[in-house]
Amino acid sequence: MQEELTKYVEKMKKTIKSLEEEFNAIRAGRPNPHILDKIQADYYGTPTPIQQLANISIPESRMMVIQPWDKTALKEIEKAIQMSDLGINPNSDGIVLRLHFPDLTEERRKDLSKEVKKKGEDAKVAIRNIRRDANDQFKKGQRDNTLTEDDLKDLEDQIQKQTDKFIKDIDAHVEEKIQDILKV
Repeated sequence: MQEELTKYVEKMKKTIKSLEEEFNAIRAGRPNPHILDKIQADYYGTPTPIQQLANISIPESRMMVIQPWDKTALKEIEKAIQMSDLGINPNSDGIVLRLHFPDLTEERRKDLSKEVKKKGEDAKVAIRNIRRDANDQFKKGQRDNTLTEDDLKDLEDQIQKQTDKFIKDIDAHVEEKIQDILKV
């Protein structure tokens, strides 16, 4: 049953990784290439991530430059960014796209903080659901007489310790991201 415990701990790790990816997509103060991770441009009829179509650089603290390897993809990348929920209008000179990131307003920072807290709570719920699934599986093992009552108690304690550890990890990630957002 120890391999069962490992399986559930791996699921919890994936939840944390997913949360980190979601946080990377949230724009704090400076531009971050990860905010483009979920945006795909139509490239010869195929939705393709922008990172696979262009070089992305950050030459200044408020600007991101996207330089497509294939110049014909420029218009499609521009269109994909305009249609996304970034709220930024790219400037094109025919060779590169420049994204100018305005300073975040106080209200926008508060909204982003609420969004971060909500994503953190969703991740905690996911961790607790994994714990519940694990406990259900362990109890089933005891009913099937593959686990003793002592083994069941031991596994429940271990999964609870892992749950507590991951919840603390989520809280730390949320706090770090909020500090990043609120930093002017």
